[in-house]
Amino acid sequence: MFGGVFNPPHIGHMVCAQEAFVALELDVVVFVPVSQAPHREIEEDPGAGTRLRMCGVAITGDGRFELSEIELERPGPSYTADTLRELARRRPGDELFLILGGDEAATLATAWREPEEVLRLATVAVAERDGRRREEIAEAVSSLEGGERLAFFEMPRIDVSATLVRRRAAAGLPIRYLVPDKVGDFIGAKSLYGASAAVGAG
Repeated sequence: MFGGVFNPPHIGHMVCAQEAFVALELDVVVFVPVSQAPHREIEEDPGAGTRLRMCGVAITGDGRFELSEIELERPGPSYTADTLRELARRRPGDELFLILGGDEAATLATAWREPEEVLRLATVAVAERDGRRREEIAEAVSSLEGGERLAFFEMPRIDVSATLVRRRAAAGLPIRYLVPDKVGDFIGAKSLYGASAAVGAG
């Protein structure tokens, strides 16, 4: 499970999913766009359905990736523990992994709802980035039952953020190569984030 706001999905997301797939020998990476973020307002949100569609066009044609609207099916805030419980119910017998960045994993004990349930239901797979080391992250979750089950994988450092993409689109600057081509085309065609039709093409 690779959850996130995906506003929009960009090359950092795609590389993270790819590296997790390879390093952890996964059968599939399921993109799960959040419907309502529990702890923050989603900036410049075009709507959960639109973010879902952008993820869909981002992964089109790549058999390693799937898309789930499981969090859009539930009302209210999207909590990962609830999503993992539902995935476990729908996919009995599957071994679940939850893909997180190091910054997210480091806050499991302090900022997450039911963190030990998350660790019970899935192996937390942590992408090493942003300078956080394995020891620091492991120490941050050491008080949690199941915290020793973290799995780490490396990914190239990619300094692209959704905020950057939105700002460039709003300014009329090209976003090609920062997002998958079909996502850039979608953003331009729908004039998302104040973009013109030209931003995706460069």
